[in-house]
Amino acid sequence: MDVEGINEVTCKPGRTRVCAANQEVNGMTKKDIVMKVSIDTNLTQVDVKKIVQRTLDAILESLERGETVELRNFGVFKVKVRRGRIGRNPRTGQEVQVPEKRVVVFKPGLVLKHQIK
Repeated sequence: MDVEGINEVTCKPGRTRVCAANQEVNGMTKKDIVMKVSIDTNLTQVDVKKIVQRTLDAILESLERGETVELRNFGVFKVKVRRGRIGRNPRTGQEVQVPEKRVVVFKPGLVLKHQIK
């Protein structure tokens, strides 16, 4: 089946699914990743979605524990603590205490840096 803007992709022998072709999107979503991996590996989207979600959950759990997550050739996720500070309410000009908080930072690996250049 070939309709303008729609492609038919074979997932497994005898099974097909329809997906939009050449969508103009300003980024990549989890669904886009699932579809690409599904096509490349001939696994169903449901199975790939479970794998991708479990991978993201494992990364999140590690970061919640304050651990560093290193993905070779991609980059490193770390949790850093931003110290508290005194801020200012822009409406009133009154000083406000901003508490310290934990934030996730990402440092790209060398391979990622070189491929983006």
